[in-house]
Amino acid sequence: MSGCIMETICSRGRGLRLAKQHDIEQVAGNGLLDRRLFLLRSSGLVSAVGAATGLAATSARAEPLTVAEWTKTPGSWFTPYGMPSHFEAKVARGAIPASPYGGFGPGSVRAPLQFLDGMITPNGLHFERSHNGVPDIDPEQHKLLIHGLVRQPLTFTREALLRYPMTSRISFVECAGNSGALYGANAAEGTAQSLHGLLSCAEWTGVPLSTLLDDAGIDPAAKWLVAEGADAASMSRSIPLAKAMDDAMVALFQNGEAVRPSNGYPMRLLVPGWQGNMNVKWLHRIKLVREPVMAKDETSRYSLLLKGGKAAMFKFQMDAKSVITKPSPGIGMRGPGLYEISGLAWSGNGKIAKVEVSADGGKSWAPAALSEPVLSKALTRFRIPWRWNGGPAVLQSRAIDDTGYVQPTREQQIAARGSRAQYHCNLITSWQVAESGEVKHVYA
Repeated sequence: MSGCIMETICSRGRGLRLAKQHDIEQVAGNGLLDRRLFLLRSSGLVSAVGAATGLAATSARAEPLTVAEWTKTPGSWFTPYGMPSHFEAKVARGAIPASPYGGFGPGSVRAPLQFLDGMITPNGLHFERSHNGVPDIDPEQHKLLIHGLVRQPLTFTREALLRYPMTSRISFVECAGNSGALYGANAAEGTAQSLHGLLSCAEWTGVPLSTLLDDAGIDPAAKWLVAEGADAASMSRSIPLAKAMDDAMVALFQNGEAVRPSNGYPMRLLVPGWQGNMNVKWLHRIKLVREPVMAKDETSRYSLLLKGGKAAMFKFQMDAKSVITKPSPGIGMRGPGLYEISGLAWSGNGKIAKVEVSADGGKSWAPAALSEPVLSKALTRFRIPWRWNGGPAVLQSRAIDDTGYVQPTREQQIAARGSRAQYHCNLITSWQVAESGEVKHVYA
């Protein structure tokens, strides 16, 4: 394999033999290995990889397994709704902030990215952002009104929407303020969850918004719409009509079950790849208009402050971004050896085309393997093998999407936006690995 992973076919075709550890090619500085090492897993060579790299499991002796207590007695009976194991109690949204107004008001809780794998966020761990709490909506009384510049105003109950042909898509939702702490002058302490956890990905099922707008009849003068939620904040956003007719959806289901109350029950708007709060939850009104309505949630908030004090309004899409989740703060190293560096990449512009990883603070980079499926405007899991020698390291990842956009360095983004920016932070994150194996956030 041209200097890569040396393999020798046994003379009788009984399998493959992996060469010694030094035959596994290092592709970037400080121990990053060829991503093709993962292909060996599908060839039945996991044990050989472990033996050659120090990743082998504990050696098994010719002794019988201990019979554990849970094997001796019957287990628990069925429950109406399945729950995670109590041993996974640390995998939770948090930390839960104190309410600034005695139990009401705006707030958010973050997804525990460092404890998850794959691309889908479980419903109970999906991040939550609300501007005045989560309303307890009776689906029998809730209605969606479409009016304004239309031929005929229409109202839809949830039952009426369920009669329409459904469509599904996997899409991420990211708060525009996610990762905003990285704009600060000093590297914020925190985990992947606390710094980047206003991000989740789910399979959403519902009715294309274009179908409902076509039924109402679009006035040629309409160029925008304003979507409004039924929460106590009446959260609302202006959305270009072109986006509404492209891939927007009125979502009724999330990962196969009804959308959770914290995510918009009984119906929410899905605007793939765009700012999180444009995906209006508890959707109850859509008005077609000629121009943006300049709502409070698109003027006083969610505008992108630029260097020099100007603001870029209507910066909707979330640009390409990535973060390493393992190892990361709180998920440290346990001695030298072979590890898998794993993380998430996403882009509101389309598909992730490539993710590169560095173990030496950006001096050298190696391509990571992308886990299928790689979908447009969805989270993509990336992985790369790393042989840690026990010394200091700075881990970074950078995403490139299929438009050619490259995730910027901190220096590049600060130069463009200044240090007072708050939204759309997608700069490269740096995790410093100490000789002790502890991982922390740094500016590199």
